[in-house]
Amino acid sequence: MGADAVQRAIDAIRAGEPVLLPTDTVYGLCASLEEASAGRLAALKGRDAAKPLSVIAASIDSLFERLPELRGRPARIVRTLLPGPYTLILPNPARRYPWLNAASPGTIGVRVPALPGATQRVLDAVGAVVATSANDAGGHDPVTLDDVPPAIRAACAAELDAGALGGTPSTVIDFSGPDPVVLREGAAPSAAALAHVRQALSVP
Repeated sequence: MGADAVQRAIDAIRAGEPVLLPTDTVYGLCASLEEASAGRLAALKGRDAAKPLSVIAASIDSLFERLPELRGRPARIVRTLLPGPYTLILPNPARRYPWLNAASPGTIGVRVPALPGATQRVLDAVGAVVATSANDAGGHDPVTLDDVPPAIRAACAAELDAGALGGTPSTVIDFSGPDPVVLREGAAPSAAALAHVRQALSVP
């Protein structure tokens, strides 16, 4: 994938425009980590703006820079499961980016995927984005760019094409309470993830 396409995506995100990026699971509709950008993504999908969106960070270090309160137990969970095909719901005591989860601003969904090379270069440049799957609300997860609804694709300022992706969305696990809750089985088995976390948390 050419450097021009990567730079167009970087410039679009920095300008607050939506872009289409391949992830480790499905194509994502992404934008800068700002409230106005998040609202635009929800509108493009025809989705209730109160429904939560996730942060995709370029790296664990980049995630911790944006959420410095992720210490202790949440930080150990992050380092155990990420990078990987998981969305982790974690405590957000400082209520950073509360518009990502208006119904529960004390929690936040985070991802650090193992990304295709071009997408990784984009994320390395911008640090983190707000993201959701690039489909209409309730629609099929997009495995290729051609699966993205035409209206969403036309509204995006840039796109990266990595061909066909795996097509199974991330596994979503809520670690914000005393006991983890699996919210969605996805690209990686939750049972294995929970076993790894239990082992990591048991080590002094």
